[in-house]
Amino acid sequence: MVWDEHGFAMSYAERLQVRIAKTGSRLCVGLDPRPGDGGPSFARNFLKQVIEETEPWAAAYKPNMAYFEAMGIEGIRLLEDLLSEMPADVPVILDAKRSDIGETQKYYAQGYFGGWNVDAVTLNPFLGYDSIEPFLDFEGKGIYLLAVTSNPGSADFQRQILQDGRSVFELVTGLGDRAKAEGRKTDVGYVVGLTNAADVLDKIPDAPLLVPGLGAQGGDLAALAAASRLAPDVINVSRGILYAADERGFASRARDWAEKIAGAYGG
Repeated sequence: MVWDEHGFAMSYAERLQVRIAKTGSRLCVGLDPRPGDGGPSFARNFLKQVIEETEPWAAAYKPNMAYFEAMGIEGIRLLEDLLSEMPADVPVILDAKRSDIGETQKYYAQGYFGGWNVDAVTLNPFLGYDSIEPFLDFEGKGIYLLAVTSNPGSADFQRQILQDGRSVFELVTGLGDRAKAEGRKTDVGYVVGLTNAADVLDKIPDAPLLVPGLGAQGGDLAALAAASRLAPDVINVSRGILYAADERGFASRARDWAEKIAGAYGG
């Protein structure tokens, strides 16, 4: 748990809001080490440098499980090491997109929130409410449900219109509404890709958003900024910081993206 100055436990959303206010940044720095670029040993030094240089502008860090799993057991050890060394006041969102039946999800929840002590996890909600329920009773933690992702295939299911006029992603946000109505301890937010955000934001609750799609994927911040949301949304940039084809360092790239995001929000 993280405590505020009055000794009260902070929710995940509150902690994220404090970090955004402190840095003036909504930038989420994606940590995606490419397995072919020297293996775990190279990735360890590479990512430590990224974290050290980008910390002043990072509202959150987002390690993506796929990149670490692709390096085998050494990649998992690398992730564990990095998690144990993360800056204490920067929330960590583990991009795992897990989905399974409740009993299995229980162990994912114990592993991520208990063993690894990450602050939030991305989940695939399409197995239904009982598949996210094992994650819902962790005070100070958060989950992000895939609602409208940044890939073109989000049109195949997520943005399909149901007979009653709702979109499928509104069934996803309904799970978050249910958790809130039940008074569950874990904050529920949503993944909404910037490339597909313009037509859906007015139907997304004012809960924390994890927003991919800026930078290499070409998303436009205008729609998100115009939505005037109050929740602590963060915008992820991975390749634009880690692998940009320019001569700037990680710090300069992170600062530029943070300023671009803040500018779109009028900051």
